[in-house]
Amino acid sequence: MALAPAERLRILGDRPVAPRGRYVLYWMTAARRTHYNAALEHAVARAREHRVPLLVLEALRAGDEHACERFHAFVLQGMHDQARAFARRGITYLPYVEPRHGAGRGLLEALAAEAVLVVADDWPGYFLPRMVAAAARRLPVRMEAVEGCTVLPLQVAGKAWPTAYAYRRHLQRELPAWLERARLPEEEPLAGGGLGGATLPAGVARRWPQASEALLEAQPEALAALRISHRVAPVPGVTGGERAAAKVLERFLEQRLVRYGERNDPTVEAASGLSPWLHWGHVAPHEVALAVLRVERWKPASLSSKVDGRREGWWGCSAPAEGFLDQVITWREVGHAASRFGPDPTTLEALPAWAQETLGEHARDPRPTTYTLEQLEQARTHDPLWNAAQRQLLREGVMHNYLRMLWGKKILEWSATPDEALAHMLLLNDRYALDGRDPNSTCGITWVMGRFDRPWAPIRPIFGSVRYMSSANTARKMDVKPYLARYGEGTQGALFAGD
Repeated sequence: MALAPAERLRILGDRPVAPRGRYVLYWMTAARRTHYNAALEHAVARAREHRVPLLVLEALRAGDEHACERFHAFVLQGMHDQARAFARRGITYLPYVEPRHGAGRGLLEALAAEAVLVVADDWPGYFLPRMVAAAARRLPVRMEAVEGCTVLPLQVAGKAWPTAYAYRRHLQRELPAWLERARLPEEEPLAGGGLGGATLPAGVARRWPQASEALLEAQPEALAALRISHRVAPVPGVTGGERAAAKVLERFLEQRLVRYGERNDPTVEAASGLSPWLHWGHVAPHEVALAVLRVERWKPASLSSKVDGRREGWWGCSAPAEGFLDQVITWREVGHAASRFGPDPTTLEALPAWAQETLGEHARDPRPTTYTLEQLEQARTHDPLWNAAQRQLLREGVMHNYLRMLWGKKILEWSATPDEALAHMLLLNDRYALDGRDPNSTCGITWVMGRFDRPWAPIRPIFGSVRYMSSANTARKMDVKPYLARYGEGTQGALFAGD
């Protein structure tokens, strides 16, 4: 196992390594997996370097504003996978779940007090950057944060890029070097053994007991005992964790990849469906991309030598595979770079200047109708297609790719101001979506308002020069009847007429 390359590593704080520590502590917060995990690989290398065992802490907070049974169940099922994987290797793993807000305070410090150093995940989304930085200031030992959430390291991305095209040109210059075997995370970072034997500091197990088997299995009674929101239920039939992610990836490769170009049609099962597992770190983007490239029998020599930012032809793969790789690498990673280097992605300041200007100019335009947050949340609008999309989000924690864009455009049209529209989109997405609170989904929401896009003509009320979408046009482009039959309350009828 190798130490993380400099481009993936950040040293947080100014604390020293404690050479007499009893173990290396890996604080698993974003890369919640045991395969293709750059931070875990780095922690393993550090443990072997210092000839000490590895101790892994994976915790789940109760105090987050969106903590609920849906997200807790998904993460807990992943923790169940981790518990078995680390047990097979004899590695000490502490899965800790807060029974109430604040109960876990002090745990990380207690474990770090006897560590050589702490290795943490480096992820640019939601509250995690603030949490990790604050922890580094409190800990008595060195913290090393390792970023493995993107195929091209964020430090190589280097800035917030204005468009996917601009970032794609950068990728085409820089990515080939990061596709070399020596620079990819190891598939099995725990291979080789010799990492067991860590014991918890005195009193830790009593004050912060590890999650029970019932809780790791996300059994209803165990979830009900936690002081989290119980209004958002787990999604029936959807399981978190590495094993579930592997099945979703296999299904995509065997059944859906060949039709990926048809993914915007709600009657076609073509999307990968991997976004929840990518968000929670149960599968690595490297693993997903490499799996597609293996199916394509791809070789490095297949890459085009042209650096022109074009979406098609650079990889030297089939058109569906090229389209998917552009989504899982270009579009996903431009969002992560924006979250790391750009303005707060949850504010209008994240929009390009032209979008801020045009939305500001039309902020006081009369709205044909407005809806309260409660009406939107309960799918009580005049638009049956929008309502159907919202119901899918409520029930399944996901939304059809194309309709997710339409969903956001209509919220912009039905809100009193652009600020209110953004706030409502973020809240609904973060409260219900299994891939909410993610750099990619957050930037997708601001795309609705012009981010990574260009001005469009004609100038329209409310939207100005921001791209416009409507349910009526969507219904003309594709057959939405099966989608309405599944998620709607009747047929679309003439209700699209006022769109």
